[in-house]
Amino acid sequence: MNKIKTLVLDFSELVMFRHSVFSLPFIFIAMFVAADGWFGWRLLILGILATVSARNFAMSVNRYLDKDIDSLNIRTKNRPSVDGRISDRAILFFIIINATLFVGVSYFINALAFKLSAPILLVLGAYTLFKRFSSLAHLILGVSLGLAPIAGAIAVSEAIPLWSLYLAIGVMFWVAGFDLLYSLQDMEFDKKHKLYSIPSKFGAQNTLRIALVFHILTILFWTLFVIKASLGIWAHVAIFSSIIMLGYEHYLIRKDFTKIDRAFFTVNGYLGFIFLVFIIIETSL
Repeated sequence: MNKIKTLVLDFSELVMFRHSVFSLPFIFIAMFVAADGWFGWRLLILGILATVSARNFAMSVNRYLDKDIDSLNIRTKNRPSVDGRISDRAILFFIIINATLFVGVSYFINALAFKLSAPILLVLGAYTLFKRFSSLAHLILGVSLGLAPIAGAIAVSEAIPLWSLYLAIGVMFWVAGFDLLYSLQDMEFDKKHKLYSIPSKFGAQNTLRIALVFHILTILFWTLFVIKASLGIWAHVAIFSSIIMLGYEHYLIRKDFTKIDRAFFTVNGYLGFIFLVFIIIETSL
């Protein structure tokens, strides 16, 4: 029993399961808006399974392909994929299981979700490769999580409405922006090992400016989402709360770089769920 518990904890650490808080709220935001309210227990369960399996796939691909890099970085050398707690074969098996689960769940959602399941997996696996030759890797990560609201709209309406694209683009810039801030921790490491990142290429101060621009674009596209989806006062409150939280994130980072973890996980984790709560209120009235 202890062996199983340890294995579960190791795999949870491998894929940083707690970071699912970044993608889960936005697939459900899209589902509530598409359904104009509650969309049913069936889609709730399928949505959770699809989101978790897709994220597990993406993170385990990242850990598998990045083992050589992670083993050199002080911050990442104790990951289960590096220190031997989880073998390469076990990670490959985990990748296959989650890819299969994602495609299978997509089949039970609807025909469009199933058709797009394989292309989505290709996009999710691309992030790891991009940082080896392009500083656009931050935006590719943003695209990966930005697929969540589009998937949510597809799950409910089997279509991709314009408002879901605005919401997705906002998520893309939101994720890319906080990934830039998080990447400041590895700026010197990336320079030394010739990895492509915006901090290693443009420096800390320019990275802070670019991240701020990305988050301004986040608010712009989320505002367009609210307008195009014809949402009311509570959705505007969601936007306002996002402005406050993103502003606080930048304040923390600019004041003290040691606050990066707090800004990255705590602030952004709460942002998604607060946004979701206001959208639930909006669509329930």
